[in-house]
Amino acid sequence: GAPTPEPGSEGSMKRSGAAAASPPAKRTWRCPYLDTIQRNLLDFDFEKVCSETLTNHNVYACLVCGKYFQGRGCHTPAYTHSVQASHHVFINLGTMKIYCLPDNYEVVDSSLRDIQDCLDPRFTGGDAIAKVDANTNLARDVFGVTYLPGFVGLNNLQGTDYVSVVVQALARVKPLRDHFLREAPADGLPELDDRPRALATLAERFGTLMRKIWSAKNFKSNVSPHELLQAISLASDKRFQIGKPADAAKFLSWFLNALHVGLGGSKRKSSSPVSAALRGSVVVKQLRRTRRIVEAKGNDDGDETSPNPNPNPNPNTAPNPFAVSP
Repeated sequence: GAPTPEPGSEGSMKRSGAAAASPPAKRTWRCPYLDTIQRNLLDFDFEKVCSETLTNHNVYACLVCGKYFQGRGCHTPAYTHSVQASHHVFINLGTMKIYCLPDNYEVVDSSLRDIQDCLDPRFTGGDAIAKVDANTNLARDVFGVTYLPGFVGLNNLQGTDYVSVVVQALARVKPLRDHFLREAPADGLPELDDRPRALATLAERFGTLMRKIWSAKNFKSNVSPHELLQAISLASDKRFQIGKPADAAKFLSWFLNALHVGLGGSKRKSSSPVSAALRGSVVVKQLRRTRRIVEAKGNDDGDETSPNPNPNPNPNTAPNPFAVSP
């Protein structure tokens, strides 16, 4: 049947860069175009923006060529692409629902579950996360390459190896990893200004990357941290960005604080998963110094200061200051 036009004019959509609500679609278990899907061309690691309007609202991925397009109603980029290129199967990158265009009906088929799992891996079930460390079974991508989940390479995007080092290290911190393997998006945080929202997005993107690293259902044996790097650049005011090498230790310090705040943490102990997993204590020992008078012959009087060889038996304990708001 003919698709129902979306409310709003085409011109207003292009000027604002945001698509109107997509029209309702009927559901069906039969689609004649499922054999046109090209899984080897699908890559969900990049920023989810329309390739024409450059907006991130209501974006769909074409499952035939892998390109991103906005909307699915009449006159939208996705609708136009389906007519001009005869590519008919699309997935909504937010809801993970799959549609056939331009007929505009939702496709429900169990054979498409692997695409949804690749887009957003989930670790559901009571012991799914507990089995991660004990797993020794190799997974196989769509190209036939085997890999061990959790031990996958991260693409180096022009001098971003310091980010890969930190991400790979944090992927082995079990309490922190297990938190992000669960479905725990950073939503609902108070938006006091743009910075808390940017830090919340950073935590959400890091969680998505963590689940892809440990997923056995990837279409590729390596993962690209492109979306995380975009969030890092925004949250750090371009202090850390693609094409600009940086020190891994300095980035680690900033990144832990950013994740801590992005997850709603404060200066209180264990106020976030980052603080609970990594914040410790620093023992400070103070040495007492005593002053004694040294008697000298003639007019060469002076004094000398010497340390007390016995340290303070009651050292002070101070919290590790890493988890302080940046």
